[in-house]
Amino acid sequence: MAEENPAKESCIRIAEELPVTAVEFINQENWDSFFTSKGADDFCEWYADWPQIRTSLKNLLSFPLLQPLPEEVSILVPACGASRLSEHLYDEGFRYIMNVDFSKVVIKAMMKRNIRARPEMKWRVMDITNIEFPSGIFDAIVDKGGLDILMDSEHGPRSGPLSYISEVKRLLKAGGRYICLTLAEPLVLDLLFSKFRFGWKINLYTISDEASPGTTTQQTFMLVAEKSIYTVVSRIVPSMDVSFVETQGIQVDELFEALKRENTIREEYSKSTDKWYSIEELKQGVKGNIGVIESGRVIKLFLGETGISRFFYTCVLLDAPPETGPFSKQFLVLFLQKSQASQKILASEFQQRLVLQSFKAARLLIIVLDCSYFRVNPRGIGEDTGYFVAELSQVGDNDTNAEFTAEDDTIEGIKQSKIVHQVSSVLTGEIFVEDVIYNQSQDITFRRLYFERTESLMHSETPLSTEVFRQKKGKPKKIDSHASSGVKVEHKILTTGFHKGVIAGLLLFSTHSKRTTKAGGLVKTVIIGLGPGILPMFMRNRLPSLKIEVVELDPVVLNVASNYFGFTEDERLKVHITDAIKFVREKANSEADGSKVDLLIIDVDSSDSSSGLISPEADFVEESFLLTVKDSLSDKGLFIFKLIPKHYFTSMRASVYSKLKRVFSNLYHMYVDDGFVEIIFAVKKEAPVELEEACEALERSLRDNYNMHLCINNVLHDSKLIKPLLLP
Repeated sequence: MAEENPAKESCIRIAEELPVTAVEFINQENWDSFFTSKGADDFCEWYADWPQIRTSLKNLLSFPLLQPLPEEVSILVPACGASRLSEHLYDEGFRYIMNVDFSKVVIKAMMKRNIRARPEMKWRVMDITNIEFPSGIFDAIVDKGGLDILMDSEHGPRSGPLSYISEVKRLLKAGGRYICLTLAEPLVLDLLFSKFRFGWKINLYTISDEASPGTTTQQTFMLVAEKSIYTVVSRIVPSMDVSFVETQGIQVDELFEALKRENTIREEYSKSTDKWYSIEELKQGVKGNIGVIESGRVIKLFLGETGISRFFYTCVLLDAPPETGPFSKQFLVLFLQKSQASQKILASEFQQRLVLQSFKAARLLIIVLDCSYFRVNPRGIGEDTGYFVAELSQVGDNDTNAEFTAEDDTIEGIKQSKIVHQVSSVLTGEIFVEDVIYNQSQDITFRRLYFERTESLMHSETPLSTEVFRQKKGKPKKIDSHASSGVKVEHKILTTGFHKGVIAGLLLFSTHSKRTTKAGGLVKTVIIGLGPGILPMFMRNRLPSLKIEVVELDPVVLNVASNYFGFTEDERLKVHITDAIKFVREKANSEADGSKVDLLIIDVDSSDSSSGLISPEADFVEESFLLTVKDSLSDKGLFIFKLIPKHYFTSMRASVYSKLKRVFSNLYHMYVDDGFVEIIFAVKKEAPVELEEACEALERSLRDNYNMHLCINNVLHDSKLIKPLLLP
């Protein structure tokens, strides 16, 4: 088909004709009105016209490893609007193009315009922050200004942009490319650099500034993020000529400053990353003869290859010592997806060997699936990994087929489980309430909450109250704990190591709390992340000196906590539905008396599989946020959070330590859950705490505190685990 003459294409002046505020940019009704007024033939090309990007895009949409024909390359164009980008790609031979936009008006108009001339191109009305396609199905996602529009300079990337980036990473195949045309403003760069830091190769290109008269006068950049192996941290290499750089102003200066900061971070992360191996390296003999079982061998490896698999996978391969036999299985492949213990297994060789022994396999391949696989079923994972598993199946004299199994409940020791409630949230994704009975729990039912998108999956759990057991003629009668009526959640018991550690720490560092209480005030407490509300409810019931504010971004989470975990507010416990960073910043900037926070707790896990962290969200350990936290605290305030780096980025811990030390000079920590969870305590005051004296004072205080009688021994034990955080 002949290409339309670019000179005749009508370009819309963005400043004059688009909605005029950032808030209006993300309003569907405003866009519908805008596109209705313009019509399908009065279109807009932001940032760059087709001749400026044609060569670069064609090169990036070619995958040399497989050399597929253009019509075989699957492309998603999010927030397509009325751009002619898709039409140009189609005319170049790319046939599998899916266009999505949340404006019904523009999708209808574009479909009508193209249905005869480009019949294979598809159009869908869809919100780009919640794209309803299976994971790992696109070779490329071409974004021409969509992310920039989502970014709100007032509120930052705290909801829509984060959800959109999560969808981009989920939808791309192994080796797939996210091609983002952007003005590269600081907020956008900060988001892109941090969210594509681990397991992605990034490059930056400049776009020729010979734009048509109606397009933006700012320089356009093309950022390309290629989905790579999780264990790789790569420098960002810009492709820009010197003459271009010398002729640009503050826009490019800011970009290079951001590049310099990000590459410094990436170099730090790459220094101590554990060694992981590929199938090809194992076949070359770097860990011995992989075709035979070698007693006690443990290998960390990744599976996946561009063009062969939809995803990359992190795994551990274990060969059992012969003396641990007899074996019921020669080769077992174990998938762990929703298991709370799965990340612990990858992080601990001792845990790995326990699993190997329990399954009685001569060779065990453990594949741990993180939150990026949350829309993929086990059969799909088995098919996707089959080629690579076969390479590990040549064990002994005869070829041995692997057995596949998903044993999350077995690993966690769950005897019985039932989903009580499931709800989907635009901000949080799928949320589940589950009742479980553990093998060792004496048939006590625990209710737990987990988020499908977060790295730790299960947020927390609590037993259902013993009040569900009624007495009749001296004999206990059990009520069905899954029934919607008659169930009461226990709010005076904590079960997670983190929550227990929080209580021990805040009581240990209690000098300021005591003084405030004696003065007749309450200790101002802020908890970021509501979850099921177990921690704030316990603190309200057991610690009457606290006045608690909980900050939660998602109102759906509050509804779940209220309806299924018995969470209630009162004069000492309030919930704010707002952005946490904005909330803390307001506390930090406030000059009003009594506005500062005595105790700040973060109870939020990461929802980004490539952040390098299981907990917390990466934004909460950036130095800028830590400085804001310090400014929000009262003179003797305390900041608490849990730190869990992903198993293949051990350097993350040292990086977080370094940032903390630059902000707080008085740091302490403790380990819980067999060393898997580290709890950080940052005290604002400069003078160090004498921990031994503090423990003695805490014991005297607890003996006189009736509310804490049931917890005394646990608190005293945990408080003695707290040590100064010493940096090398």
